[in-house]
Amino acid sequence: MLGEGPWEEGEDADDMWLKMATCVRKVASEVFGVSRGGKQEGKDTWWWNDEVQRAIKEKKECFKRLHLDKIAANIEGYKLAKRVAKRAVSVAKGKAYDDLYQRLGTKEGKKDIYRMARIRERKTRDINQIKCIKDGTDRLLVKDEDIMDRWREYFDKLFNGESEGLPLS
Repeated sequence: MLGEGPWEEGEDADDMWLKMATCVRKVASEVFGVSRGGKQEGKDTWWWNDEVQRAIKEKKECFKRLHLDKIAANIEGYKLAKRVAKRAVSVAKGKAYDDLYQRLGTKEGKKDIYRMARIRERKTRDINQIKCIKDGTDRLLVKDEDIMDRWREYFDKLFNGESEGLPLS
């Protein structure tokens, strides 16, 4: 970064800032690379079949034609393709869920129910939040059990009248 440019103190502050910002962006993109944005959430497509995929593909092609030329034929073609795709999705999804409910009603389906519950619990966990707390000796606790014990200890002391100068941090 220092080798990128001479930093002269006599320059105008705006020019110097522009040069430095450009240098930082250039070096950062060389070192870290450039991404095209965040990861999109995956669609729930476990129930898709060939008919749904064909209908969705046709709808997308009609949309591209409509985007290029907004004539009445393209508008009607897109509306029809959209209606067909929506119907195909509805039928396939209904059939897939009926099959799923039939399978869950069996003895083998119990395992699937517990598996689905674990997956759902894992998906709803807040992994973006940094979860840590300090104990009484300012040691950082990161394990769920240790954090729960610390909260339990804090509230025990709080509710038993020993709250004089008791910081939680």
